[in-house]
Amino acid sequence: MSRFPALQSREFRIFLLGQLISLIGTWMQTTVQPYLAYRITNQPFYLGLIGFASALPTLFFTLPAGVWIERMERRKIVIAMQAVMMLQAFLLAILTLTGRIQIWHLFVLALILGTANAIEIPARQAMMSELVGKEGLASAIGLQSTVFNTARVLGPSLAAPFIVLLHDSNGEGWAFFANAISFLFVIASLLFIHPKFVMTNKSQRGNMWQELREGQHYVLQNPLIVLLVFGITIFSIMGFPNIQLIPAFAKDVLQQIGDTEADVAARNSALLSLQGVGALIAAITITFSGQSKRKGLILIAGQLVAGGALIGMALSRSVPLTLTMMALFGWGSVTGWGMTNTLIQLVTPAELRGRVISNMLWASLGLAPFGNLLVGVLAQQYGLTTPVLLGGIICLMVPLLINFFSPRIRNVLA
Repeated sequence: MSRFPALQSREFRIFLLGQLISLIGTWMQTTVQPYLAYRITNQPFYLGLIGFASALPTLFFTLPAGVWIERMERRKIVIAMQAVMMLQAFLLAILTLTGRIQIWHLFVLALILGTANAIEIPARQAMMSELVGKEGLASAIGLQSTVFNTARVLGPSLAAPFIVLLHDSNGEGWAFFANAISFLFVIASLLFIHPKFVMTNKSQRGNMWQELREGQHYVLQNPLIVLLVFGITIFSIMGFPNIQLIPAFAKDVLQQIGDTEADVAARNSALLSLQGVGALIAAITITFSGQSKRKGLILIAGQLVAGGALIGMALSRSVPLTLTMMALFGWGSVTGWGMTNTLIQLVTPAELRGRVISNMLWASLGLAPFGNLLVGVLAQQYGLTTPVLLGGIICLMVPLLINFFSPRIRNVLA
């Protein structure tokens, strides 16, 4: 408990358990949804389109949400958005199980899910300090990341049996249904806890747009934060969206003689599970790196490994090698994102932290839809490996160039 002070909070322990169950269901749906999209269309463009729809609302809602949640009880916001996600999953399950699912259904429901996530994520992050206090915040962030990436390993693994064993009965629909049920656990946990919410005095607060401008001004006047946000922006556009192509890689790029639908589904889940294994190792590493004085170097290492892994994935036609690249990509991407988040929080004053972090979330999530769409178009026009190779080269070169011309990130000793 002394190493993880957040676990001393009963409220946090209850919430973390409910979130783990819910996130396993979420990763099951995340695994199955692009697989379903590719199965009913057989066109990689739609993989990018669904990713575009999931991330597009973040572009419009994340920055204002950072201000909205300061004026409302965060727990109630999280409960409401979790309920929306549950209803979205139930509708997705019903449409799939009845055989009525079409690609436009997936697009619209992805928009709904993305809108709920754009509001729920900053509200949930802000709620952490209410659950554990300032002294347990770093521990809570690390443990939450570990739970998230544990679910990233378990979710795809549990999704495979639904697709393989229930394929003739629209197994994807049963995976969506399981995800819908999983939301009941996190909603129940939120109903049992009572975070110490304190409403900020509105009379002491400025206009919402004025507050947004203050946050933007601080970011633009801080060269280190500009470099950190720029790095995560490049990766969000050219790096992570390539994961949308995994179902197509599993079916076509890594095609084996005598493949059955079950073989493809199992390979798809294995690829995503290995990415999750790498991400989980990264999350655990970040949790134990609190005392490290070389966070900037760890960040750079993560960025370079992620870029190199994408290049290896594009060039590989071997299943074991591609699985290895997926694990390295999982480690590098989570290390890069987690250390960017940590450094930004460490160098930002408390009164600006929420608004500055919302900039990072906007860059890493809000711009992702354009990356998803770009990846889909490139894959459709030039082949599945083209966007992965191009993304890997760019994600490898950008951090090298940034650190060649500026020592700010690698010299951070926080």
